[in-house]
Amino acid sequence: MWENTISNHLSKPITMSYKRILLKLSGESLMGKKQFGIDGEMLKQYAADIAEIIEMGLEVALVIGGGNIHRGLDATEKGGMDRVQADYMGMLATVINSMALQDSLEQIGVKTRLMSAIKMEQICEPFIRRRAVRHLEKGRVVIFGAGTGNPYFTTDTAASLRAIEIQADVVLKGTRVDGIYSADPEKDPNAVRFKTITFEEVYNKGLNVMDMTAFTLCHENNLPIIVFDMNKVGNLKKLVEGAEIGTLVHV
Repeated sequence: MWENTISNHLSKPITMSYKRILLKLSGESLMGKKQFGIDGEMLKQYAADIAEIIEMGLEVALVIGGGNIHRGLDATEKGGMDRVQADYMGMLATVINSMALQDSLEQIGVKTRLMSAIKMEQICEPFIRRRAVRHLEKGRVVIFGAGTGNPYFTTDTAASLRAIEIQADVVLKGTRVDGIYSADPEKDPNAVRFKTITFEEVYNKGLNVMDMTAFTLCHENNLPIIVFDMNKVGNLKKLVEGAEIGTLVHV
C-alpha cells in the first residue's frame, strides 16, 4: 500500500483519509473528442467525479491549464509572438476553463470559489491565501485561475505553488495516461509503468512528470505527486479511497 511508502517520509501519513488535495487538470483534456475548445460532456464528467470526493468530506482545490484555447509557448515558437504577451493570453485561457468548470460544478450543487492571480473582480476573487484556506475549510471547491500571474511559469508550477501555500497533502495530476512510464507509451510499446518512484529517480532517469520548476517545488517541500488517468470515470474516487492507481512520486 502507498500509505507505508509515504508515511516513511512524512510526519503524517497520506492514506485514504486525505484531508486536502490539489487536483491539476490539463486544458487539452477538456477538448474531449473535439479539436479545440471545451467539450461539454467532458466538463460534466469531471464535475461529477469531483463532486464524489467532495461528498466524502475532502477539501479540494483545482488548477486547470489553458492549452485547449491558447498555449503561450506555442504562440511564441510557432507564431513569433512576444513570450510575455503570449503567456498572459494563456493565463486568460485558464480563467475561461476555470469559469466553465465552476459553472459545471455549481449546476450539480457543488459550492465553488474562483480565485485569480490577475485581478478581474467582476468574475472572480483575487488570490489571497488565507481566504482560499478559509473557503476550503467551509467545504467549497477552490479553483485557482491565471496561473501564478507571471509569464514564464506554467500551470504545473502554479499547481505546485498553490498546493504548498494551502498546505495540501498531495498533488493529483490528472492526465490522459495512467501514470509515469520509462518512455512514451504511445511511441514505445516496451515502455514500463512505474508504480512508485522517488523524486531523485525521476531526475536521474530524465522522466517528464511536470516542468522542472514545478517538480522541484514539490520535491523541496516534501509534497507527493500522483500522476493518474483522470479520463477514466471513477478513478479519482478510487484514488482518494486508497487504490494504487497511477504512479506515486515521493521523497
